[in-house]
Amino acid sequence: MQTILFDLDGTLIDHFSAIHRAVAYAQRQLGLPTSDYATVRATVGGSVPITLGKLCGNENVEAAIPLFREHFAQIMYEDVEALAGSEWLLRQLKAKNYRLGVFTNKYETHAKSILEYLGLAQHLDEIIGTGHGHGFRKPDPRFTMEALERMNCASEDAVMVGDSPFDYAAAEAGCLRCYLVATGSHSAEQLAEQTGSADIYADLHQLGKAVFSLA
Repeated sequence: MQTILFDLDGTLIDHFSAIHRAVAYAQRQLGLPTSDYATVRATVGGSVPITLGKLCGNENVEAAIPLFREHFAQIMYEDVEALAGSEWLLRQLKAKNYRLGVFTNKYETHAKSILEYLGLAQHLDEIIGTGHGHGFRKPDPRFTMEALERMNCASEDAVMVGDSPFDYAAAEAGCLRCYLVATGSHSAEQLAEQTGSADIYADLHQLGKAVFSLA
């Protein structure tokens, strides 16, 4: 193992407040009932269209997407923070000469901006997100293959760290081992039930110590 791919939302950062407000904005503009924070948080991970389909109805997705993206771009630096252990973990792993990448369903331009804003981009070799026109999103195997190609590594040389069943499925699609943290949209119990994985950790500190032997 030389390469580690990290999911972003719920794994390295907490961006749920801005996501919730952008969803609620789209819902209000469309005259729909607004979802509460907990409901929105539980849907994040599969991509904006999937989240909006669950919260706005599939028939409203096309109208909701530009509304969501417009408002999110205006507020994306508000209330965003690095999750506990993220800077420590990335810095320690980089010092051990791992190649590190972010692999996210967030727009790549937004992901880069947020990671720069939080000071985490300096530890990363690649930031891989959506918005390139091909429409691939996790857990599409083609997106996992793109991530491996951009990291210039084979599947046997990489692992993934995420917080949702979508991350687990994306890793499976590329034959990667996946470690999950219960810091995002799913509890440890939900992750175990939905993925069958035994590689589930409470947070990044526990993961770093147990998997990568970090002090």
